[in-house]
Amino acid sequence: MSGSESSEAAAERVAAVIDPAAMAELLIGWCLEVEAHQKVVIRSTAMAAPLLLELQRAVLAREAWPTLHVELPGQAKNFYENAREAQLDDFDDVAMAEAKELTAVLGIQAPHDARELAGVDPARIARAARARRPLRERTMKKRWCSTLWPTPAGAQLAGMELEEFAAFVRGATFLDRPDPPAAWGELGAFQAELIERLEGVRELRIEAEGTDLKLSVKGRTWVNSDGRRNMPSGEIFSGPVESSAEGQIRFTIPSAPAGVEVDGVELVFAKGVVTKARAERGDDYLQQALATDEGARKLGEVGIGTNFGITRPVGSILFDEKIGGTVHLALGRSYPETGGRNESALHWDLICDLRQGGRLSADGVPLLVDGQFVAPA
Repeated sequence: MSGSESSEAAAERVAAVIDPAAMAELLIGWCLEVEAHQKVVIRSTAMAAPLLLELQRAVLAREAWPTLHVELPGQAKNFYENAREAQLDDFDDVAMAEAKELTAVLGIQAPHDARELAGVDPARIARAARARRPLRERTMKKRWCSTLWPTPAGAQLAGMELEEFAAFVRGATFLDRPDPPAAWGELGAFQAELIERLEGVRELRIEAEGTDLKLSVKGRTWVNSDGRRNMPSGEIFSGPVESSAEGQIRFTIPSAPAGVEVDGVELVFAKGVVTKARAERGDDYLQQALATDEGARKLGEVGIGTNFGITRPVGSILFDEKIGGTVHLALGRSYPETGGRNESALHWDLICDLRQGGRLSADGVPLLVDGQFVAPA
């Protein structure tokens, strides 16, 4: 945070732009559809206090049970710096018991320091991720949603003033619309039409500067992400056939996994496996991520961004992968509902911007050209 501004003061500035009660209703009503007697786990930091309190109220109003996990500043870094070997290779049984019992989980990005983990050895982060895979898989079987509450650290990462960033988030989540759920329903209908066009498609081809990649989606299912699991959303996604990716791709939008800035990633695929990889910035992190496990060198997701309310990257994959006119691929774990079979402790989304001289084709028919969807013939 800049100057001596307290986290409470920063949160109040955000709450003056984004109504926490309205956001809570969108998350609990539209995204998670919470019902009586359900158990809802909510995870964030104290920076999101106004939203957390409204979420607690909204869950209780539905006669459900909220459990809040609020992270302290420096808590994650403290863990990686002080955890013993056995603690990196295991996880708390209490966490698994909670994962088994919960009905839904809501994760809210609200960083105190967006670069908190930048100095942590990536190998320790990858090691802990491998150990926690059973916990993550158990949680993914439940209803879940991820979102973001603006903080000074997030605004700085986005290159905006706090109020400007809050307004950006408000627009991206459709909270600036008279009826946000109805707006998400309209986008969902548009995405359903895209999925109908992709039914039966065998091969996708992505072309742009430094990119010519083919992959198969034969027999795979496309998922309509209409805000039920991510907020904001605005994408359709599927699971590529694991052995199909051939060619090369350059990801032109920076990524910041675990607070480490990674940019200029270039990957070469053969028979679905990354054979060459480099990054202009953050190459050490890239190489460590690819070494996470055998599945980390294969693709687990292909997604198409449809949210034209998100006009520029802000350093959060939750937003950046939804930018209308972009395509993203994820290294690592597949989503089972797509028919994808790749298993990995890694799931890292990387974005290829097609808005300036790019093309996405489906069985040779253009679907997206220069960031605009092509009307069906």
